[in-house]
Amino acid sequence: MKHKHLNIVFVIVVSAMLNACTGGYSFTGADIDANIKTITIEFFQNRASLVQPNLSSVFTETLKDKFVSQTNLELVNYSGDLKLEGEITNYTVTAQSFQGNETAALNRLTITVRVKYTNSLEPEKDFDTSFSRYADFDSSQSLASVESDLIQEISEELAVDIFNKAVANW
Repeated sequence: MKHKHLNIVFVIVVSAMLNACTGGYSFTGADIDANIKTITIEFFQNRASLVQPNLSSVFTETLKDKFVSQTNLELVNYSGDLKLEGEITNYTVTAQSFQGNETAALNRLTITVRVKYTNSLEPEKDFDTSFSRYADFDSSQSLASVESDLIQEISEELAVDIFNKAVANW
């Protein structure tokens, strides 16, 4: 009987310690002050010289999904404790690898976004930074045939980079 009480006390103590240690930390890597409850993510306009019609929507929604799925923050339209805003500044396709006949064997789609992050409770964590990611595709494929998949892939990578800089403190 004595061991049963000891086990119960042990479980309670360990649970309390784990609960106290985690604070605003989640297993997704987010380290958010417990007083921060909401986030506002503005629509990212495409200001690149080459405009792809769906890019702004895909990128903005991917960024929202990342923060909503990886944190307990509530997404609000305005006045969030955290705020992400910015614009897409670059969308380019460049040749990367050439074959013997001087034609491209590999092309690269690059997307760059400028992000302004505002933390109303911890302004020392604010930043205004550009993030850039790319994906390569075979030159035998047309951009039109792979573009939507590449945009989604690059948007997800950018969302991870922005998430890590904003709330993961890595």
